[in-house]
Amino acid sequence: MLNAKKIEDIARQVTDSIPPGLKTIANDLEDKTKTVLQRKLSQLDVVTREEFDVQTQVLIKTRAQLSMLENKIAELEERLQEKQLAEKEVSED
Repeated sequence: MLNAKKIEDIARQVTDSIPPGLKTIANDLEDKTKTVLQRKLSQLDVVTREEFDVQTQVLIKTRAQLSMLENKIAELEERLQEKQLAEKEVSED
């Protein structure tokens, strides 16, 4: 989620773009802009860049483990099949 500092910066940029004669209105606008931005941003399902990067690393590790387990299962299935073939040959003799 965006932090309060970022929201204040956005609101301040909006306020700074208003002519000096309208500063009292601008101050009200800044407060209302902050409120609206905070409300709307809180409704969004967003994460910080740090949280995103952490989850990306977790996903990379998970994919590596999944690949390793898939290989191991394939190897075990192959061994089992070989064992079953060997047992079948022995029972036929």
